[in-house]
Amino acid sequence: MQFKIAMSKDEDGVYIVECINLPGCISQGKTEAEAIRNIKDAIRGYLKSLKKHGEEIPIRNISQISEITV
Repeated sequence: MQFKIAMSKDEDGVYIVECINLPGCISQGKTEAEAIRNIKDAIRGYLKSLKKHGEEIPIRNISQISEITV
């Protein structure tokens, strides 16, 4: 399965990554590569937990990601 992620770097230099298709699925890492590995593990765990509890994958269909100025 393909998932969209968003990554940012916090004030301490830690990379925060969120799977924007799966509500609440967030991880982090000291490097971008570590953050990517960790979010993959988080996604796998998320999906495994859903399956274990007989729940469907609550995919949020993201058709566009844009920046706006306010």
